[in-house]
Amino acid sequence: MQELRRYLVNARWLAVVGALLLLSGCGINNIPADKQQVNAAWSQVLNEYQRRTDLIPNLVATVKGYAAHEASVLEAVTDARAKVTQTRIPSDILTNPKEFHAFERNQATLGGALSRLMVVTENYPNLKADQNFLVLQAQLEGTENRIAVARRDYILAVQQYDTELTTIPGRWYHSLFYSNYKPVQNFTISQQAQQVPKVKF
Repeated sequence: MQELRRYLVNARWLAVVGALLLLSGCGINNIPADKQQVNAAWSQVLNEYQRRTDLIPNLVATVKGYAAHEASVLEAVTDARAKVTQTRIPSDILTNPKEFHAFERNQATLGGALSRLMVVTENYPNLKADQNFLVLQAQLEGTENRIAVARRDYILAVQQYDTELTTIPGRWYHSLFYSNYKPVQNFTISQQAQQVPKVKF
């Protein structure tokens, strides 16, 4: 009798261990793993935006030396940078649509102001030949490319994570084990950017 009892206890433990092994192999850990990937991708997005923000003071100072009377453009860049650097990023930004889209708008405003600044510099041949300006311009272009890559990686990570939350078996795991995990926000494209450009000859 005692031998049978020991056998049943061992069989239960084996069943529990077997069930855990099966669960670990069938995606029960996908949700937290995908969320970690989202967090890592988001950190890289923030890193690249910070890199761009850090380039702006030197860029503005260099342009100001040649194009001081372009004050409105320089002021727009400086103001947009100030708004970006003063904006507090809440810990729940990825699950808070209002805060996420405010962050996105601020970054888009800064990007637009920088684009206008680059257009203005075309009118100043001496500025375009300045070595400091050329280095800063190359760094800014490289940073914009890195931002695009970081945003793409974030978008893909969010797609993977949100898909896991809404499809089976991830949906079941979400309701049973990970109910505190929420879908996260993703980047959008503005209505203006979606417009087909009008070409006039």
